[in-house]
Amino acid sequence: MLAACGGGSSGGGGGSPTGGVTPTPTPAPPATASCTLRARQDWVLAQLNEWYLFPTLFNAAANPASYGNIDDYIDALVAPARAQSRDRYFTYVTSIAEENAFYQQGETAGFGIRLSYEGGRVMVIEAFEGAPALAAGVDRGTELLQINGQPVSSLMATGGASAVIQALGPNTVGTNRAFVVRDPSGVERTVSLAKAEYDIDPVSDRYGAKILTDGARRVGYLNLRNFIATADPNLRAAFALFKAQGVTELIVDLRYNGGGLISIAELFGDLVGAGRTGQIFDYITFRDSKSNQNESYAFRAQPEAIQPTRIAFIGTGGTASASEMVINGMVPYLGASLALVGSNTYGKPVGQIALDRPACDDRLRAVALKVENADRQGEYYTGLAATVPNTCRASDDFTHQLGDPDEAMVRVALDFLAGRSCTAIGAVTTQAVGVRELLRPERPSKTTDLEVPGAY
Repeated sequence: MLAACGGGSSGGGGGSPTGGVTPTPTPAPPATASCTLRARQDWVLAQLNEWYLFPTLFNAAANPASYGNIDDYIDALVAPARAQSRDRYFTYVTSIAEENAFYQQGETAGFGIRLSYEGGRVMVIEAFEGAPALAAGVDRGTELLQINGQPVSSLMATGGASAVIQALGPNTVGTNRAFVVRDPSGVERTVSLAKAEYDIDPVSDRYGAKILTDGARRVGYLNLRNFIATADPNLRAAFALFKAQGVTELIVDLRYNGGGLISIAELFGDLVGAGRTGQIFDYITFRDSKSNQNESYAFRAQPEAIQPTRIAFIGTGGTASASEMVINGMVPYLGASLALVGSNTYGKPVGQIALDRPACDDRLRAVALKVENADRQGEYYTGLAATVPNTCRASDDFTHQLGDPDEAMVRVALDFLAGRSCTAIGAVTTQAVGVRELLRPERPSKTTDLEVPGAY
């Protein structure tokens, strides 16, 4: 049972050390344990009664007989916390095997695209290397016009995002769909894609880490997709590049990063924390009855670490949890030299632990901890725009590739670093003008729904 701080969810689990907290594991049930709905409900209730972060916002009186599946029952249990935006579907049951594969290797199944929508249009905003879509030439800026003969505009008009998600089919290997797409060049074509297993590279080899030039200035650009175990060597390589190039100004692009492992967030802190060894990066706090699990993390020396003078963090409503933890963690140290660029973030200053019932392949992701920075700031349930020193509004510009200095968000980030003026994000909302919505289910059925939002 490992702590995590994922996007609409959290990471951890699957045996990957989190560098955070490791509560005493709940004994695994015997192999003969019943996996009936009522048995699973009783187990979930017992775990949440013990660990849930908000015991006064927990509806333990919910009648399990009134719910025909485990998800609806969990929703009823945590409904009071959700009503206060404390737990927006962050507590759920998922597959142990599926989550372990994702956290340890980045393994998932799908077409390998990330989608967003605005009005009746659905766009590809990112394509993952080694997956079917990119191999077929489907990349950022491609518009989906039809799915198996159904016009996307009609699906959006009649059923909204959920109708498009349903049309994309189950997340199982071999699921095939015929798409009519419009490439960024304007050419329309038909492409057939079958879902397959692939590994998500946390830092893209195409645009994930690079040096940008802005006049005579050299700026390090890093796009981190998620906080999973395989991000460790990726991050170290990126910062080794920045260090070798003498970079002191950074653009950290977390616009679609839904979170992940606390241990990787803390490693990130180390890599931007040269000269701060021993100072506090974060506090992890459990409910009062579990206060013996509370921890703090101090910056540790890393050979690749740099000491940036200015950082522009790119974020959107898809930026959550471990991503927000990193941004928030640097506020006490960079102050006015830090900015949030784009739109407001999701607002998830809490993390989950993994409570496993192997006999049923059930992993309960339970909100059990809150995350705070060195100043004990962690109440950003409405996003970080109201708490960071500077904000600069920018739209997600899918007409340019991620990492392109002419892409709107990157361009505004460069403006901030150079001391040029920008327009503040403004009202505290996770959806700013010009920012498209990620295509994702309201209630997650798997960890990638939250930590790789919009991925199919």
